[in-house]
Amino acid sequence: MDLGFSLLQVLDIIGVAVFAATGALAASRKELDIVGFVFLAAITGIGGGTLRDVLLGETPVFWIRSPQPVLVCVAAGVAVYFLAPFIEYRYRLLLWADAIGISGYCVMGASRALEAGASPTGAIVMGIMTASFGGIIRDIVVGEPSVLLRKEIYVTATLAGAAFFVIAVRTGLPFWPAAFGGSLIAFAIRAGALAFGWTLPGYRSRPGRDFPPR
Repeated sequence: MDLGFSLLQVLDIIGVAVFAATGALAASRKELDIVGFVFLAAITGIGGGTLRDVLLGETPVFWIRSPQPVLVCVAAGVAVYFLAPFIEYRYRLLLWADAIGISGYCVMGASRALEAGASPTGAIVMGIMTASFGGIIRDIVVGEPSVLLRKEIYVTATLAGAAFFVIAVRTGLPFWPAAFGGSLIAFAIRAGALAFGWTLPGYRSRPGRDFPPR
């Protein structure tokens, strides 16, 4: 049995489940019905993986080849629908669940890209896009400010996780330690941003220069 491939499958399902839960949590904040919960869970859960497969030319995409991802999204949407009334700080939970999702998905997206023959740079970019796209779709659909526009570090965490993984496997580190290390780094950075407000310096506009008339 190929342990690397098995881990990819596990990461894929975990990523789908966690992102689906964030979509359903967003639905709870908008007080949607159960169909809305399942719909948002599905588009969030499979959004990043769909973009990944389309860009890598792996068609039909993963959730068409196997019903498991869609069933996981449905289960997550229904579960959150019944459990959400008992969750007091749903937006906070959404952010932490999203942090878990991006940590696994940035590694999984990078790994899929390497398997497809992408360059190390391309694999890192694919990891970032795979981890971010589902959350972007979720926020656009529910009309929430995108997580990408929050001041806390977000994309940088996926960049660090994907880069560690790609560099590690390229230098000969076995798949399991590389994947675990990349996911842990991504989560630690995003968790630090949520817990301590870590940010990167923002752009500060300055007045334009006045040039003397000629």
